[in-house]
Amino acid sequence: MASRAEQSYTAPMIPLITHTPRLQVLAASRALLTAELQKPHYFPVLLGAALPADWSSAQVARPVLEQSLELLTAGGRDTAGWYGWYALRKADDTAPRTLVGAASFGGRPDATGTAEITFAIAAEWRGQGLGTELVAGLVQQAADTNLVSRLVAHTAADNLAAQEVLLRNGFAPAGTADDGRLRFERAVEPSPPPVLPAGA
Repeated sequence: MASRAEQSYTAPMIPLITHTPRLQVLAASRALLTAELQKPHYFPVLLGAALPADWSSAQVARPVLEQSLELLTAGGRDTAGWYGWYALRKADDTAPRTLVGAASFGGRPDATGTAEITFAIAAEWRGQGLGTELVAGLVQQAADTNLVSRLVAHTAADNLAAQEVLLRNGFAPAGTADDGRLRFERAVEPSPPPVLPAGA
């Protein structure tokens, strides 16, 4: 017979927000995905950020957004943080808080601890190192879950900018996928446990 602890076990909540020097990277929620899909005029209000004029250059394809919403709805808290993420550039003297990119883990890691990431930066915000920060945030997020041991990513052979972003974040070339895209991989070390104050 299972113990009380085993009977009451639920998967641990993973962090749903991470920060880099210029970005706040926020996990997509059902509310945000619903707004982006069905109420685009309300989406920036709910997000608390301005949208770039060319958001379509980084926006995830509608079928992928719909699938993410379905999976989040069906999986509840156990799937939170494993699908879409929004990259918000923090407000400064030059611009308000602005949505500048999107990313995803594409689902929970497999049995080997491997997860795949995708990422994109809106065209008008490219060339400023924000893609490098976004991927760094995803790597940190993966480490903080303590569930991911390896990250993989794929890029088009002619997407030199994305390849450079991955190389700067410790990814290494790992061959070519069946569809002709280049594969990159990197190991992920789990984040150390927090140091508790004496007597805690």
